[in-house]
Amino acid sequence: MDAREFLGLEATHNPHRWVLPIEPRVCTGHSFLFGGCGLGAAIAALEGTTGRPVVWAAAQYLSYAHPPEKMDIDVYIPVNGKHTTQARAVAHVADREILTVNAALGRRELAVEGQWEPMPDVLSPEECGPRRFRHPNDDSIMQRLDMRLALGRDFTEFDGTQGTGRSALWARLPETLDMSAGALAILGDYVPFGVGQSLGRMAGGNSLDNTLRVSRLVETEWVLLDIQVHAIQHGFGHGLVHLWAEDGTLLGIASQSCIVRYWSDEQQAELMKERGAS
Repeated sequence: MDAREFLGLEATHNPHRWVLPIEPRVCTGHSFLFGGCGLGAAIAALEGTTGRPVVWAAAQYLSYAHPPEKMDIDVYIPVNGKHTTQARAVAHVADREILTVNAALGRRELAVEGQWEPMPDVLSPEECGPRRFRHPNDDSIMQRLDMRLALGRDFTEFDGTQGTGRSALWARLPETLDMSAGALAILGDYVPFGVGQSLGRMAGGNSLDNTLRVSRLVETEWVLLDIQVHAIQHGFGHGLVHLWAEDGTLLGIASQSCIVRYWSDEQQAELMKERGAS
């Protein structure tokens, strides 16, 4: 299975238009389209229309899509060069624009290459405990992800003490067999997770944007999400996620800004109850 099948993205008779049914399996626990799934679907559409791999893609999130809506993704190609295509995908439900993605696609053969960013030294996925979710029994995208906490704190350990800004998760998509830019987009939307870890509080955020830069795609069962929150100011958080294969290959880099939000009073009360029982 590839990212297109995982997301449920459908081709149409028009090679420049694709359709994504908004089902709970591509949504957050709050029943709106998960930002990573939106970017992943747009990337799959862009690659499907142009026939070229994504080099970078940047999404601006404008509105929410909810089940059981259908989201159309229209692909525009302003420039189609010998090696590089500059394209745009506009995702909308009827006249309501959900997200816009600008991207460059292509491949150039060059005799030199290198990787200078070092992979962090963390325990293997088998040695890490599972990451718990705020909505453990829903049918959202989170139930399709296997995640292990490699660096950071469990929710019950949040006490208001700020962290280092660095956290990490091992993640895998059990249903997705092929590593792709679309798969990385799904996994790259985790700066909001780092917000809570950085603040040491029950907080996260809504994505304003997400940019994925693809380095080198190799097959890997697990992907390490190396999350770095650089700053939280004026109600917004900013950071990036390095995406690593198990063998140390840097697959890609995601960068993001988000609206910082605290969890609801009900969620915080439930967590406090759990903390008291532990």
